[in-house]
Amino acid sequence: MAQQVPLVDYLVLDEPPHLLAHECTQCRARYFDHRNACARCFGAEFRDVAVVGEGEVRSFTIVSFAAPGVAVPFVAAVVDCDGTSVKGNIINTPSDPDHVRLGMKVRLATYVVGTDSSGTEAVGFGFEPAQV
Repeated sequence: MAQQVPLVDYLVLDEPPHLLAHECTQCRARYFDHRNACARCFGAEFRDVAVVGEGEVRSFTIVSFAAPGVAVPFVAAVVDCDGTSVKGNIINTPSDPDHVRLGMKVRLATYVVGTDSSGTEAVGFGFEPAQV
């Protein structure tokens, strides 16, 4: 198998792959980027916590126009993963209102974004419809 690296530092490529958030130890607010202080309570201490890999679509838009080289249409969404809001694309399903809806159950999925000249794969994440 080719060596793989995550496209973002909060994607962990263990089995199963999962996301890792920085949680404020005072108020439990969660962030995916590095913070010096919590935006909610101004606390300065954080711990890493795994984010649940299943969730529900809370908001989405079907993107029809994008920068050159970006395939359209695609679905950009906000997914509620047991109280943690995650921004990501809806993948592995057609990008239309017949296949994506508010409240839809989804699960974390990974995919290869690109491969460098030495064969190392960059891996991104999105959410795909959960099997019923």
